Amino acid sequence: MGGQAKGKKKSKPKRKDTRTNTDAGFVGLSPQERMKLRVHEKAKKKTAEKYSVQQLLEKTEECMDSFDFEMAGLFCQRALDVESTNLQALDMQGHICSELGETQKAKGISFMQVYLELSPDEGHSKYMYLGQIHTGQEAVNYYTKGIQVLLSTLDKQAQTTMAVDVLEGLLDEDDEVVQVWYLSGWVCHLQLEKAKEQQEREGREVTEEETEEWSALKEAARSYLTKATKLYSKLRCDDQPMLEHVEQLLGDLGGELEGEEEDQLLDEDYEPCSDEEEEEDNAESPMDH
Repeated sequence: MGGQAKGKKKSKPKRKDTRTNTDAGFVGLSPQERMKLRVHEKAKKKTAEKYSVQQLLEKTEECMDSFDFEMAGLFCQRALDVESTNLQALDMQGHICSELGETQKAKGISFMQVYLELSPDEGHSKYMYLGQIHTGQEAVNYYTKGIQVLLSTLDKQAQTTMAVDVLEGLLDEDDEVVQVWYLSGWVCHLQLEKAKEQQEREGREVTEEETEEWSALKEAARSYLTKATKLYSKLRCDDQPMLEHVEQLLGDLGGELEGEEEDQLLDEDYEPCSDEEEEEDNAESPMDH
């Protein structure tokens, strides 16, 4: 009696691979590098679940305030792992790297460069930092851009001290940079506008001292801007928006200075006062009789 022939064993259908293609970024990596990347991604996910970016940045700031820059760097890097384009984190990490010494300088520059590309018209500190670590015309360009960003927010921050200090230093180094003369004139113009707005808010008569100060600021601004227009022509610059702004400012101030009047003001080497100096003068004025 012959046994019943066994039917052909059916092959089980292959189970569909439901895993996401997480290994796509591992192509070309060694096993050790793959393992390191997996650990990093796991830590990144765990951090994102446990802490918000804002919480990590608050911890970063606490460490910076206590001068623990190594720990600050770790917290800040975790924040960047979660949100790589966070402007505040990029700014903080750039400063942290600069505080950790020469070996971290290149890393600090890279963070600042990314921050600069993401937000070119906000935050002057990144330009000041890059100006400090570069030399020559490249440094001047960074400083100039930083001051432009700073001046564009003066009506909100009401701080001119840094702009004045930087501009004075740049003029000492090279007095034939059009942008520096232009920005110096702009600083004087903004100080004049700010002083007038304050007097109007207080609703009082203009004092004799204020009249003299306003006149000095006005003539200094005209002098600096006139110098800027002459250098612009002499050096054959090609920055039409800057020239148009110079002409607009001069129009508000009464036009360019001419001949001896300009030379006299430049010889006097008028320096726009900083907010700190202005406060000191105001504190001392009641003593003067």
